[in-house]
Amino acid sequence: MSDVQGRIDHLSVDLNNQRLFVAALGNNSVEVLDIKGAKRLHTISGLHEPQGVLYAPGENRLFVANAKDGTCRIYDASSFQLLKTIEYGEDADNIRFDAPAKQVYVGYGGGALGVLDLSGNKLGDIKLDAHPESFQLEKKGTRIFVNLPDSRKIAVVDRKKKAVVGQWETGGALANFPMALDEANHRLFAVCRKPAVLIVLNTDSGAVIAKIPTVGDSDDVFYDPTRKQIYASGGEGAIAVLEQRDPDHYQEIARIPTVKGARTSLFVSELGRLFLAVRKQGSEDAAAIRVYAVSQ
Repeated sequence: MSDVQGRIDHLSVDLNNQRLFVAALGNNSVEVLDIKGAKRLHTISGLHEPQGVLYAPGENRLFVANAKDGTCRIYDASSFQLLKTIEYGEDADNIRFDAPAKQVYVGYGGGALGVLDLSGNKLGDIKLDAHPESFQLEKKGTRIFVNLPDSRKIAVVDRKKKAVVGQWETGGALANFPMALDEANHRLFAVCRKPAVLIVLNTDSGAVIAKIPTVGDSDDVFYDPTRKQIYASGGEGAIAVLEQRDPDHYQEIARIPTVKGARTSLFVSELGRLFLAVRKQGSEDAAAIRVYAVSQ
């Protein structure tokens, strides 16, 4: 991606067609990459600081959330024709998909989750105390866990009621941006930046179970249920790999050097791969996606 400038934000995957979608925030574009061929297929340009990107499998729709103009744009994921633009006012950010309900959630503004159907019709808003960063949906339950770093809390939302039903403390750690969920073991993982720690919470009670030092300036974290591992990518310049010994005990088992500023990533369990976004470094090193195979 030699012509891609500036910060790179979140990623999404199309498994069937082996495509990776990259929100190139600083370049005002979404880059569409061929995973197997390791090449660029298409560029969606003319965006306004894209942050969140979501491919809806089976629907052939691509959702892109833009920070600068507060829009969520929906594209046909084959032709890349713009189908609809939804206005959220400001700072449209992370996007998540509730596949059984065929609904999309968009975090935006000073504190809300917008709910859309796959055609882009607004189904409502869930008000929050502060701007939402990463959030995760239960698959077997109705809750959404939402990082609210500006209010130093994690909000618990009931998506059937479209309302906040609880708020949890982060154990004194601040700047909780990335989040992952181990639903089977009732554990929530939030990575804080001040200090750089992974906090583990019990999703039944909200109690902090463990705090483990981790990589700094993290913006994405993933739980791998097959290998019982957690992967956190940090702008400090490393990927931290933590082992889940049991639901209450964790330890870091590897710290893989990367590049300073490379803090966003995507773990694809079906491929056993972690895709790390690396922004352009100086005049010679182009922006790229680094691919890491996870150990068995």
